[in-house]
Amino acid sequence: MTDTAVPTTTKKDWTSDQEVRWCPGCGDYSILTAVQMLMPELGVKREDTVFVSGIGCSSRFPYYMNTYGLHSIHGRAPAIATGLAVARPDLHVWVITGDGDGLSIGGNHLIHALRRNVDLTIVLFNNQIYGLTKGQYSPTSEPGKVTKSTPFGSVDQPFNPISLALGAEATFVARTHDMDRKHMMETFRRAYHHRGSAFVEVYQNCNVFNDGAFDSILAKEVRPSNLIPLEDGKPIRFGPNRRRASCWMGRDGPRSSTLMRSARRPSSSTTRSGRSRAWRSCSPAWPGDRTSRRRSGCFVPLTGGPITAVRFSSSS
Repeated sequence: MTDTAVPTTTKKDWTSDQEVRWCPGCGDYSILTAVQMLMPELGVKREDTVFVSGIGCSSRFPYYMNTYGLHSIHGRAPAIATGLAVARPDLHVWVITGDGDGLSIGGNHLIHALRRNVDLTIVLFNNQIYGLTKGQYSPTSEPGKVTKSTPFGSVDQPFNPISLALGAEATFVARTHDMDRKHMMETFRRAYHHRGSAFVEVYQNCNVFNDGAFDSILAKEVRPSNLIPLEDGKPIRFGPNRRRASCWMGRDGPRSSTLMRSARRPSSSTTRSGRSRAWRSCSPAWPGDRTSRRRSGCFVPLTGGPITAVRFSSSS
């Protein structure tokens, strides 16, 4: 990045003159708007920013950002972005990918970019379907999913992108969804400021080929019970009126868990100066589970199933 002053910009400055060509009602519009609104707040220059994508609906993203961009090869966006970030560490490099592009043909490139801790901000749009090719099942589609490529139902177990990123020892892992612009913007902001590989999964609705895929989690009536907001240094509370919490059993009864940050050393010279940080929770111990006292867990909900929790008591 140059030493000259960063000019004040607005969302309009980051919006290209290209017609946005997604299906009406697609969740991609919401993600695009969140990024375009965030960029002026980051204090960066458009000429120092690059968006790299692969192939898929999500990969049209660079066309709509008034920055440098590269619409690259199917699944290879992390590899191409790695070369760019290593050769030009002064640039802000974003990778835009999808569940098909990033976890199928591009799965190998994704995990190695995370493993190497290259200074990239990777955003994966997960709609659990191949949208651009008109509705085939993807690596995140649920078992039994009936599509054009699985007429009798999928027999595969799906990837969990969060688990995959944690398994690759990514130093920043987060999840958000396309119905909460404020949360998306804050998540993207933290991912951008992280030094090293930052991985963000976005639950994104494909209203044409997989409409309502996340309704069991994101529908208005169930959302408070299924989403756990994580704030650094604050108790992990959720549910209606935030009356539920994750907790551990102490000698004097249940106590609330608190989200903590743990420092992690950058893995190679490809990262910028400073310590990388990984988001982790403190060690929870559920009633009857003695072994969990020594474990460190991530409280991002990993499935769409029910979330185990206890209500606050006077001893919390």
